[in-house]
Amino acid sequence: MNKGKFYMTTAIAYTSGKPHIGNTYEIVLADAIARFRRHEGYDVRFQTGTDEHGQKIEEKAKEAGISPKEYVDEVAGEVKRIWDMMGASYDRFIRTTDEDHEAQVQKIFKKLYDKGDIYKGEYEGWYCVPDESFWTESQLVDGKCPDCGRPVQKASEEAYFFKMSKYADRLIEHINTHPEFIQPVSRKNEMMNNFLLPGLQDLCVSRTSFSWGIPVDFDPKHVTYVWLDALTNYITGIGYDADGNSSEMFKKYWPADLHLIGKDIIRFHTIYWPIFLMALDVPLPKQVFGHPWLIQADGKMSKSKGNVIYADDLVDMFGVDAVRYFLLHEMPFENDGVISWELLVERINSDLANTLGNLVNRTIAMSNKYFGGEVADKGVTEAVDDDLKALATGTRQICEEKMAGLRVADAMTAIFALFKRLNKYIDETEPWLLAKDESKKDRLATVLYNLVEGISIGAVLLKSFMPETSEKILGQLNAAEIPYDGLDTFGHYQSGTHVTDKPQILFERLDMEKTLARVEELQAKAGASGNASGAAAEDDANPDGDSVESEINLEPKPEITFDQFGAMQFAVGEIIACEEVPKSKKLLCSQVKIGSQTRQIVSGIKKYYSAEEMVGKKVMVLVNLKPAKLAGVLSEGMLLCAEDADGNLSLMTPEREMPSGAEIC
Repeated sequence: MNKGKFYMTTAIAYTSGKPHIGNTYEIVLADAIARFRRHEGYDVRFQTGTDEHGQKIEEKAKEAGISPKEYVDEVAGEVKRIWDMMGASYDRFIRTTDEDHEAQVQKIFKKLYDKGDIYKGEYEGWYCVPDESFWTESQLVDGKCPDCGRPVQKASEEAYFFKMSKYADRLIEHINTHPEFIQPVSRKNEMMNNFLLPGLQDLCVSRTSFSWGIPVDFDPKHVTYVWLDALTNYITGIGYDADGNSSEMFKKYWPADLHLIGKDIIRFHTIYWPIFLMALDVPLPKQVFGHPWLIQADGKMSKSKGNVIYADDLVDMFGVDAVRYFLLHEMPFENDGVISWELLVERINSDLANTLGNLVNRTIAMSNKYFGGEVADKGVTEAVDDDLKALATGTRQICEEKMAGLRVADAMTAIFALFKRLNKYIDETEPWLLAKDESKKDRLATVLYNLVEGISIGAVLLKSFMPETSEKILGQLNAAEIPYDGLDTFGHYQSGTHVTDKPQILFERLDMEKTLARVEELQAKAGASGNASGAAAEDDANPDGDSVESEINLEPKPEITFDQFGAMQFAVGEIIACEEVPKSKKLLCSQVKIGSQTRQIVSGIKKYYSAEEMVGKKVMVLVNLKPAKLAGVLSEGMLLCAEDADGNLSLMTPEREMPSGAEIC
């Protein structure tokens, strides 16, 4: 079964420090997609790697007293170690210091210069070192970087520039005619309205103020600036040659089917990257998916506090597949996900230990107890079996549909719905009672066969998401792996096969207090050393999006009574439409569905959200606020937001999927 090629990439990790769990989420997500596509029958090429040049790296290496190459070798090794630990099944781990990549970047730069798309000029403006981004005076927000909110420094230097505006209209047309190109849709709207339609400025593509980069070979005092270096890894890593001698691998796998990236770098991948490709006369990738962020529950993650969460610490405590399960199952499709130690323990106990682990253990134990481990289909069926079989054989299609839309969490939910149905089947058939009646021995055998077959189907589907667990389950059942195209039929398990007589517990139940005590010890140790483990960690102010704000001390307001609090009514609302309030610089007018009602709510959040990206969001609403007019527009409630020390706002959204109208109490 060959469905053709599927080339996918992750963003390459910036080698400024050890990746934390928010950074690690992307590689686990990408790996699950790659494994599932292979399972479906695609010829998958999966590439990841590290971005290793720039002023920030040069400065960090100087602080550490080593060369930039020594510094990135250490950090890249740490990144690769963590990716491997998490089971990432990539085909190439590319580094932007790889010789083949550097050689092609130089060729690409020269080709674009000879074509007239790159020209020499002088840059004067504001520069953000952590983000490695230039900004004009008008783009700054309160005198700081508009992307990360950190200080900028005045910069003036000779540089080469890329003519972005030359290709803007062509890119706009491509986005409009290829609705699948940027996903989710809210990301597309943001790029069009905030960047493309207002007009693009030419892009600085070289620097002279630092030396740690790929030299411009015809003007060696310049080094290639970050994005022309970093983004091109997607083609150099599969053999692109700017001279026209690209490899057979490149011809086979390009264009990429999927670039999987964090939402914070969507602009570079959906504006800069496609324009570079247009200039090179190379086809555009088919889809760029900007995934949400994984945020720590208390909203604060800091090395100095020792509360940054790292993948290896989680794996030491819970195991690889438990961590993979949490990352994949708990992340929404579009909104940010939340991680906490408490939530991890709850999920492991409820979903992995109870729903899955207990199911497998009970089934094997009953097979050993009643039939000496032999599992045989005696064909004694009842109506309750039909429902189970229908769900088991229909789960593959559900997973396929969800994965086609990159809704990985929904695909996993479907698999665990099967495991929950199998648990219910045990309660419905009551094998322990059947065992007491000799005349129902064949019915008991059939029930156990159905359980083993159902678990086998679920385990095979689970392989893309929790590969070690899938292998353990099939091994304990002595089940041959069911071919992917056979998962829609029931009865693959060879009748008469024996399950193991020594079942192993897949996931131990965790004691919350003991686990949190271990966490406290870990954080105390990390606080003393400034790091949880291993190489230097990412900066507290992390451009990849995990919350890095310092604590804010609230100015206390007068105490209220419980009755006063009870007089306020809060509920979950779903924004079904939103538009800008005319002649207002701050206000958006949202139509918010709350149960069967729709309220019009005006909010001063235009600076932080576009009208387009508001649509579809689940928000927290103060419902019984007295209606008032803002800028002449009636507002019938209030959307709840959090505000940081710099006045930046973030809408409060439910941690888990909740229906509109759900009361917040």
